[in-house]
Amino acid sequence: MTARSELEVLVVGEALVDIVRIGGESSEHVGGSPANVALGLGRRGVAVGLRTQIAQDARGLAIVERLTASGVDVLPESMTAPATSTARAVVGVDGQAEYEFDIAWETFPAPIDLAPRVVHTGSIAAFLAPGAGSVVDLLRNADASVITFDPNVRPSLVGDRAEALRAYESVARLADVVKMSDQDAEWLHPGKSVDQVIDAVLALGPSLVAITLGADGAVVASADHRATIPAVSVAAVDTIGAGDTFMASLIHSVLEHGPSGLDAAGLQRIGEDATRAAAITVARAGADLPWAWELEASPKSSTR
Repeated sequence: MTARSELEVLVVGEALVDIVRIGGESSEHVGGSPANVALGLGRRGVAVGLRTQIAQDARGLAIVERLTASGVDVLPESMTAPATSTARAVVGVDGQAEYEFDIAWETFPAPIDLAPRVVHTGSIAAFLAPGAGSVVDLLRNADASVITFDPNVRPSLVGDRAEALRAYESVARLADVVKMSDQDAEWLHPGKSVDQVIDAVLALGPSLVAITLGADGAVVASADHRATIPAVSVAAVDTIGAGDTFMASLIHSVLEHGPSGLDAAGLQRIGEDATRAAAITVARAGADLPWAWELEASPKSSTR
């Protein structure tokens, strides 16, 4: 286990159990967007810790076991919930998942004795009261060089739209890197083109913005450059964890290169790396994010 003082990345947000139904069969998998990001980083060899809210029940212990096996330090402060949260996911014929959540996210004190290089948050944790307020407080006071944010909006959970938009902007203004899906972009910035959304997010203060476009690839942008990333052709099983894989790859790149000062070629490289990683996850069931050895074995773009 990594010493608390040696963590490179602190991820803050929900960990839960996905109860996935495909056809007439159900199975349970560890999930939650922030937990998936932490898992992806751990599998790449990053010293990563997760501050979440789970219970010491069977599902909570399953979360700890899976994340620990992937190199994630689940902070002991995380074991505070009366029951571990769940999400019921029904996967359609197109591989897309629809979710129903049973989740609580309470206020919490910031972890102490931590000075990670990166703090990441997003998804339900950034929107669901009352814990979302604690997330903002933690980010404002974080002793970190970089803050990353993936809104990963769950409309059924965010409540009042105006309040959700305020929550989104309050975190985005603190962030150096923001990644979102095209669905997030449409919900948060309705009627705007991808370029207009990027402009709007950059105006809030981040240095780096990425928007994933599903089968159409992604766009990665800074104030000075924009890179259009082609999709990787893959036989998709489902899309669970694809966006989280992309986010984990971005964080890994930020640890190496920083969030600012990248030229167009640099943006292209980190976008291609993230898209290639997400394709591995899409090609298998559930949020089974790639290990470092798989990424090293995966063919890179000829443009690199």
